[in-house]
Amino acid sequence: MNIKDVMGFLGLCRKAGMLLCGHDVVKESIISSKAQLVFLSSDASERLEREMRHACTYNGKNIPVLRTACTMDDFGAGIGRKSAVFSVTDTGFATKLLQKFGEE
Repeated sequence: MNIKDVMGFLGLCRKAGMLLCGHDVVKESIISSKAQLVFLSSDASERLEREMRHACTYNGKNIPVLRTACTMDDFGAGIGRKSAVFSVTDTGFATKLLQKFGEE
């Protein structure tokens, strides 16, 4: 995984309005079934990860959840949003991010 490449792609995703960050906004995107991918920083709490994984599988949902190697500070420096949890609301962006993070 090339962090610079990932951050560049996340910046594009943010500018397109397809990247959401922060607990409440991400949780709402999961509940409303807009989220296509949820990813967490490496320093996100275990409680936050459990909560997001539960929300992404509740009522038959199958939204991928990924813990990345990037810290909150990496995200803050790379895309200007320092957060522990993000969601992507576009299928194409989500698929490409899974590839960039090395999951597919």
